[in-house]
Amino acid sequence: MIIDNDVVDALADELLGPHDKSAPPAAWGSAVREYLVGAPRLDQWQTPLLTLDRGRLDANRDLMAEWTTTAGVALAPHGKTTMAPQLWREQLVAGSWGITLATAWQAQLARTFGVGRIMLANTVLDPAGLAWVAAESARDDDFEIYTWADGVATVELMDKILRETAAGPRVRVLVELGGPHGRTGARTRAQARAVAAAIGASERLSLAGVAGYEGALAHDRRPEGVAAVRSYLRELAALHTELLTAGAYSGPAVVTAGGSAYPELVVEELAGLADPEGVRGAPTTVVLRSGAYIVHDDGFYAGISPLAAPAREPGLRSAMHGWARVVSRPEPELALLDGGKRDFPLDEGLPVPQLVVGGTLPPNAVVTALNDQHTFLRLPGAGAADLPVGSIVRLGLSHPCTAFDKWRLIPVIDSVDAPDPRVVDLIRTYF
Repeated sequence: MIIDNDVVDALADELLGPHDKSAPPAAWGSAVREYLVGAPRLDQWQTPLLTLDRGRLDANRDLMAEWTTTAGVALAPHGKTTMAPQLWREQLVAGSWGITLATAWQAQLARTFGVGRIMLANTVLDPAGLAWVAAESARDDDFEIYTWADGVATVELMDKILRETAAGPRVRVLVELGGPHGRTGARTRAQARAVAAAIGASERLSLAGVAGYEGALAHDRRPEGVAAVRSYLRELAALHTELLTAGAYSGPAVVTAGGSAYPELVVEELAGLADPEGVRGAPTTVVLRSGAYIVHDDGFYAGISPLAAPAREPGLRSAMHGWARVVSRPEPELALLDGGKRDFPLDEGLPVPQLVVGGTLPPNAVVTALNDQHTFLRLPGAGAADLPVGSIVRLGLSHPCTAFDKWRLIPVIDSVDAPDPRVVDLIRTYF
């Protein structure tokens, strides 16, 4: 089972209420499925609001599924981007190998929805979380979960915790390789090999591959950043080859890397390691963990992803947008909108005004700051008077990870470009 359809479908039976930010009060008390039968319109919702575009979600999902298949790598999208089981199901049905998550709690949530294969892209040292990993693996023989380790002391502590819990199957662990000034991960191949040896010597762990995250080493497309990413990925490939040659793997192996910024570099440097039949030793699957692609954005990923439109056609397009209403015009060249940092992301760039619903966006309009519940929209020069109080502004957003975590329920519209968008679905998140 890749996911439990009955549990996901049951989300449509949940009742709407004031706990669902910006949902129309007229819908409170209605089940989601009942509400959608009425073909509701976007203009019935309150502001501020975050929406998703159905057509763009579908196109982004299918583009990545086809691209990874053609590249010969598996895809385990990072589920922490959306924490939305409905979207996880769409990705799994489209052919994803599994779902990546970042914490034991996120993995536990995914298991309540029946996700059958999880890449837990982190080290689990919390005793309760690690005990759960072991217990869940013992409970369901078909469930696969992988976790990471980057130090010998880490491996020893994991083994100690598991030896103090109930007996069960060995926990699959990937050696995490890092890079200079990066995030976690052993800093050299020699250190990583020592971690692998410690896993091999443990009572409750099994060495299941190598892992890393190249996105911590660069943040743009400058030559030096791309070179740093390539150099790191080659080190990761060399580590896997060394472990493979030494016969360190007791079973099939996974080689995994990849965010949404440099997926083509991961493919170019690692795809050749894929060996599903084990011709070169342990059967090996190369897994890409990009997460933001299904939503994409109008900021950071639009500027750095090699799969983004319009540079690539067909390409990824932002499926998320913010909507906020002008509530104050205290100065001639300033408008205050009713959404702020509690509603929209700003860690990878401020929102960008795109249009005024039923009106004209003044030229040179720019967002300069966000408070908790207000956006500062500056309107320099001519046209500022054309944005009256009550106007609704559509905003382009940057970084889906810090957009989704602000919303428990997100309406999906048929098209962000439609003159009167229809709400066709509601996506529940778990943060």
